[in-house]
Amino acid sequence: MGEKEQKIRENIEKLDGKNFGIYFFTMDTKGNATASVSYIYEVAKTLTDNGYKAHILHEKSEYTSVESWLGEEYAQLPHVSIEAGELSVGPADFIVIPELFGHVVEQISNLGCKKIILCQAYDYMFEFLEPGKRWSDYGVTDCIAVSEQVGQVVTQNFKAVNVQVVPVSIPEYFNKSDEPKKPIVAVHTREQRDAAKIIKSFYLQFPQYKWITFRDMRGLGRKEFAKTLRESCCSIWVDDIAGFGTFPVESMKCGTPVLGKVPNMIPEWLNEENGIWTYEGHRLPEFAATYIESWLEDAIPNELLEAMAPIDSKYTKADQDSKLLEVFEGYIGNRKKDLETHIENLNNEGE
Repeated sequence: MGEKEQKIRENIEKLDGKNFGIYFFTMDTKGNATASVSYIYEVAKTLTDNGYKAHILHEKSEYTSVESWLGEEYAQLPHVSIEAGELSVGPADFIVIPELFGHVVEQISNLGCKKIILCQAYDYMFEFLEPGKRWSDYGVTDCIAVSEQVGQVVTQNFKAVNVQVVPVSIPEYFNKSDEPKKPIVAVHTREQRDAAKIIKSFYLQFPQYKWITFRDMRGLGRKEFAKTLRESCCSIWVDDIAGFGTFPVESMKCGTPVLGKVPNMIPEWLNEENGIWTYEGHRLPEFAATYIESWLEDAIPNELLEAMAPIDSKYTKADQDSKLLEVFEGYIGNRKKDLETHIENLNNEGE
């Protein structure tokens, strides 16, 4: 057995024994709660809990811990800094890169590990890719998408890429309370200025409701976020480029009706009955006032609450974990086949 073949077989043994690294490249949120980063930590923790060596990979040596908003169990996951030279990978390892970081895909194209794109926000897929370049030009032929719709957009643009869907999961502490709702409106927008516009417009148009409290949900830890949603009489959502739309699903699981602007890509969970939807964002203050009037009169339509109910059994951690493990078992099996084929080619060359 030659030296090359021996090294390849050692990597196959690593794959068989879960003795390899799975690195999730992650941006530094500077302590701010972000659904896209929460998803990464969730899947990394699931893989860790199932015996894999998952790591959070970040660019700079200085990296703000997620403990303040995700909790200690997530903050304690192994972290690796590129700047500090802590990343060392081989053929048995995997690096998962969010779609936004096209420049990172290019930078690591010469590494011998398996590269996988994670696509959550389809609008960012082309952000740092040069015109005419595809992920496959940098050795990437696999992608994880958070929904079927996002996966379809990936397939339309990157035909050589194999797409697997690993759904979003909502923690169990996003749940309903028996306590009466409070006069609080939870607001979550991609752009902070949109939240400010909605709140200011509401108070200008409807001064009779100046006693209603609007809560911009930025900066809250996940459990405080869920608590606020449970207490709120309704929530407002604006995110034109959402790939999934976590906030409305969290709201529904807390029994809190959603007033939202329909995003460019209509999510799989959205229908005409399970929220108060509009294509005109400037009308959200008006809709909020109408809803609050109905809420104060205890006249919220039962049809709205009933249409929200099916969300309770969807997007569970069990569903996400099952699909995630299935997907990575497939990646590992395919990687083993690639390495075994390489051994066969080496042997054929030696004949």
